[in-house]
Amino acid sequence: MFKINPCAAGCGKPAITGNNLCFTHQANPVQEYERICDYIENTSAIKDLAVSGMRFENVNFSNHQFYGCNFMDTSFFQCNFSGVKIRMSFFDFAGFINCNFVSSDIQFVSFAGASFNSCSFSDSEIIHVNFEGTSAFDTSFNSSNLYNTRFISADIVKSNFINCNLKRVYFASSKRKDIIFKSSNTAEAVFEAEES
Repeated sequence: MFKINPCAAGCGKPAITGNNLCFTHQANPVQEYERICDYIENTSAIKDLAVSGMRFENVNFSNHQFYGCNFMDTSFFQCNFSGVKIRMSFFDFAGFINCNFVSSDIQFVSFAGASFNSCSFSDSEIIHVNFEGTSAFDTSFNSSNLYNTRFISADIVKSNFINCNLKRVYFASSKRKDIIFKSSNTAEAVFEAEES
């Protein structure tokens, strides 16, 4: 699991892997961005990467493996995550626009407070994943296994869950508008808070 090293500038944000400063305090952010992108491109199995606060555009993460990584408060624009395998990693408060997660394998990952706009998770294994407090607009989860995933307090608009396994998926306290659940086992999902 990644270790959180505070930025040497004293701002309290986490430092980027291989550096003692957060992304905001980099003297040459373009050079740092290119260094991280080159590392991702040339490494198929990535462990303990910490890149909180960075912005990735048109980066190919496809068919890579990520274990114990910190992508919190990171932005992704038109990035390709197809076929990616992610375990025990954090994308809390990250932003995703036009990103492709088709045929991905995502387990024990947190996307708490993240936002998704025009993204696709179709044909994926999304198991024990935390989408609590996320906002999703025009996002597809079609033909995916979402077993024991949480969308608690999420705001989901114009998104599809067609032909999905929704067993033990929690949508409690979520706002849902223009959602299609066709051919999914909605009876096995939880839409209201359970009484104790």
